[in-house]
Amino acid sequence: MNLPLATSASEFLLHHFLSVRQHTVQLIEHLSAEDLCVQSMPDASPGKWHLGHTSWFFETLILQSFNSGYRPFDTNFAYLFNSYYEALGPRHPRPQRGLLTRPSIEQTLAYRNHVDLAMQQLIIGMNALPAQAGMQARSLIELGIQHEQQHQELIQTDLLHLFSCHPDLPALDAQASRIKNNHHYKPVPLQWITIEPAIVDIGQNPSADAFTDSFAFDNETPRHRQLLNGCSIANRLVNCAEYLEFIQADGYQNPDWWLTDGWAVQQNLHQNSPAYWLPPKHQHDQWHVFGPQGIQPLNPVAPVSGISFYEATAYAAWAGCRLPTEFEWEASCAKPEMIQLFGHVWQWTRSSYDPYPGFK
Repeated sequence: MNLPLATSASEFLLHHFLSVRQHTVQLIEHLSAEDLCVQSMPDASPGKWHLGHTSWFFETLILQSFNSGYRPFDTNFAYLFNSYYEALGPRHPRPQRGLLTRPSIEQTLAYRNHVDLAMQQLIIGMNALPAQAGMQARSLIELGIQHEQQHQELIQTDLLHLFSCHPDLPALDAQASRIKNNHHYKPVPLQWITIEPAIVDIGQNPSADAFTDSFAFDNETPRHRQLLNGCSIANRLVNCAEYLEFIQADGYQNPDWWLTDGWAVQQNLHQNSPAYWLPPKHQHDQWHVFGPQGIQPLNPVAPVSGISFYEATAYAAWAGCRLPTEFEWEASCAKPEMIQLFGHVWQWTRSSYDPYPGFK
């Protein structure tokens, strides 16, 4: 359904909420119940579970807190669809989510509709809440929307792994394979952009207004000062042709380029290329890549995707470089020469996942 344009803050919030919720369902509407129930590995979740969990988030953190008349769709879902929120109660073990043949996909979608209707009523009547409660509810709704968009990415990555286990390597979205092929990337000359030594502000301060463009998760706060020693960073992402040179130079067979842990993992997996790359012997005489659109010819100028942190660090070492730190990457975003920063692939940095100074 086409959503009307928003003319007020509440209408904007409702429009945003509904559009994101609808997009999640659109991602799975062409898939079967069997596709959505299987868990291909402990670190992945079935598509059906993602549908339920994102609804559980809105139900548990928002509806049950700000709507005294709300009644849960099914009280058992609190146990089935919690993920790792210890303070919100016990949960079904993550590695066993693929065993949840019940509820059915139809029941799970009915659960979503139940939550969506209640959320619409809450958002429409938001002005009736006390000022402080209204601000908290708006902030949590925006958090829930961002959380659902994360799970939209997870739905696709988890299902991609699932489909990669099938001997036919079926397309996750067959229609998309006819519409786009690797985003029609065009060659972009590699240039090195200088990041001068400096003390820079990194991160973001929490915003009291959940409806600005300044949304940030709490682990991206608080804003603080960071020393940069200076470096040069590529103006674009590493492309498939460049990574193929690493493969053809026996980069996967040379421990010199790998972190110790990474070399052990690589040896255990017996990898010679990224997980979803298919060498020429599998498909005529050229490399192919398996992705959401199924098997596609490798696009030499498309950014490399589907590689681990260990593979990324090994390639960087082989190329005589290193991965940027989180802080160098953020500083480079301000450079007008930089491209392919967002909307292409997830990007690795060399920084550890530590809290910022002053984090609460």
